Amino acid sequence: MCGIAGIFSYSSDAVPVDQSDLMLIREHMVSRGPDGAGMWISEDQRVGFAHRRLAIIDLSDNAAQPMKDPETGNVIVFNGEIYNYRTLRTELSAVGHRFHTRSDTEVLLKLYADSGQEMFKKIRGMYAFGIWDERQHRLLLARDPFGIKPLYLADDGKTLIFASQVKALLASHKIKTSPSPAGHVGFFLWGHVPEPFTLYKEILALPAGASLLVDATGKKVSKQFFKFTSELRGYERKAETVESIQQSLREALLDSVRHHLVSDVPVGVFLSAGLDSTTITALAVEAGESELRTITLGFNEYQDTSDDEVPMAELVAKHYETSHKTCQVTRQDFLAEIDHVLEAMDQPSIDGVNSYFMAKVAHESGLKVALSGLGGDELFGGYSGFQDIPRLIQTLKIFKRLPEVGKTFRWISAPLVSKFISPKYASLFEFGGDWAEAYFLWRGLFMPWELSQVLEPEIIREGWQQLETFSKLHHTIEGLEPERLKITVLEASWYMRNQLLRDIDWASMAHSVEVRVPLLDIELMRTIGCLVYGGYAPTKLDMARCPIKSLPEEVLNRRKSGFSVPVRDWILQKDAGVGGRSSDSKRGLRPWAVKIGKHFSIGIES
Repeated sequence: MCGIAGIFSYSSDAVPVDQSDLMLIREHMVSRGPDGAGMWISEDQRVGFAHRRLAIIDLSDNAAQPMKDPETGNVIVFNGEIYNYRTLRTELSAVGHRFHTRSDTEVLLKLYADSGQEMFKKIRGMYAFGIWDERQHRLLLARDPFGIKPLYLADDGKTLIFASQVKALLASHKIKTSPSPAGHVGFFLWGHVPEPFTLYKEILALPAGASLLVDATGKKVSKQFFKFTSELRGYERKAETVESIQQSLREALLDSVRHHLVSDVPVGVFLSAGLDSTTITALAVEAGESELRTITLGFNEYQDTSDDEVPMAELVAKHYETSHKTCQVTRQDFLAEIDHVLEAMDQPSIDGVNSYFMAKVAHESGLKVALSGLGGDELFGGYSGFQDIPRLIQTLKIFKRLPEVGKTFRWISAPLVSKFISPKYASLFEFGGDWAEAYFLWRGLFMPWELSQVLEPEIIREGWQQLETFSKLHHTIEGLEPERLKITVLEASWYMRNQLLRDIDWASMAHSVEVRVPLLDIELMRTIGCLVYGGYAPTKLDMARCPIKSLPEEVLNRRKSGFSVPVRDWILQKDAGVGGRSSDSKRGLRPWAVKIGKHFSIGIES
């Protein structure tokens, strides 16, 4: 896990790479890589790479980056982990490639030399990287299929600059900071900024599962090498027994956990009381991880309530004999860290505080790598939306033929509904009968008609047009048949990618901790897709029954609560309308979103 950056002055009249500028970008990412720093600039000063290193695999200086292949002259900067790098190395060695390190970074270099862009079909891992092809004089950028690792680009028509963080790019002072209407509107719609947008017109995210090739003339070729819809479409139905289904699921889960344990430093687990992290803990022990370390957060506000994760997590830790640590986080801890939280937050988000404190405790415990249960709800149908959204569509689809009825109901009911319950209820008949709009209704933060409370009209108009929210939501699930997979893909492509994964990246990197997500694995996803098309949709209980040493019955029978942090109780308790819990969990986070917006200079009150 690292921080990467690069500059490619591809135009003939572009200024050469400025070493000091590249240094500014790199040093803004020190916490992403405190173990080392490197820089490489080509002889013609047209391309330069920079790197901050968090040493996880091959801890020697031989694995430092930027790394150059002595056989080809190609150079790489890489952020992430390639979990099948040992298998790939063996295959590449068999066809004559020579290795000088034990790193996965060098495997990527050799794999590119061997297979070019076909390499993406062979990689299993999380990654964002740049490769300079010395012979072809071109730059290849790529990002993993799930979008676990970030990569941001700024291109002024002469020079392309990339980095792992938006704020790192801004550190160069050579990138315009004109506000992006789509980024600003998107934040209030969702509680995060939807890709590929950022808060700035000049900076965009490289899409997940995509590559970008830029040659010395400035010609750009983008390729989407991975799409959920393509990956999860067209499986043949086949009859399977309950036993064979469970065995297939068990093998895929255990295989993924084994791959995610590959490391030259100790690996821990972020352990909650939920089925995702408890299953990962059980499988990690089963996979042979000796002296596994687990970490749990506790909050005084949740003691003796169903939201308290501590008793059940400690029960699981004892059950699997892990080295466990529970850390109590208080409101005073939060207030003491809030400035650092906002500084570390690369893009505005209403979430991520829990990940921030988990990573902080991991770092203080001496851990560099931790496994997270993120992805379990998306792949195994754990959210209530898997039932709520199809029910909404079935019940309200008739109103799609009567759009004026929905708008009229919203116009009449909104003032009263907004005062007593979530404003979303006013939009039920307007948005509830369509897959894209029903998903937005379920996941959205502010409804489109509420944006005037927080943004200027011109920003709203431009941003809404640029976002194309509903058409892009429709495109996300185009061609998929099973309802279960439609919601899985919507969640994975929107909420999980733009909020959960992005939050866990900035929050963990603030403390120099690498977080791995075994439930977001290509082979595991393919197994689940095959089972769903075969007529069986595996649940989280199916997942939790996979370990040989069963989870405690108390965990298996526990009501789902979701891991949360009492932000409202800590910092918003004096704001009107924030006391207590809301039937719409995101409604209570709206004042928090406004506060975040102010910090990032978004919104009318900023």
